[in-house]
Amino acid sequence: MAYAQSEFEMTLSTVAGNDPALMAELRTSFADSLVRQIDLLSRARCDGNWQTAAKRLSGLGASFHAGDLVLLAEEALDGAPGDPAVVRKLNTYASRFSASG
Repeated sequence: MAYAQSEFEMTLSTVAGNDPALMAELRTSFADSLVRQIDLLSRARCDGNWQTAAKRLSGLGASFHAGDLVLLAEEALDGAPGDPAVVRKLNTYASRFSASG
């Protein structure tokens, strides 16, 4: 799955303008939230916790125009709690995001 850097970067640029410190802070905030929600999703074993974490991931992706993240969150919403394949894909996404920042 390719990381849609241009949409994400465009969103950061629109919000932060010419402020590199703000852009870095937004990027860090996104990455921290991403890791936290993936962790919650990976530990969820009941439908309610799984759905909540997946919806938060979807909201995070939508807020930052990270389309790939929204698609992965939708895959999680359609899947069963504890689905290791979805969690693996999300962790791969997070590592690619971290590597690009």
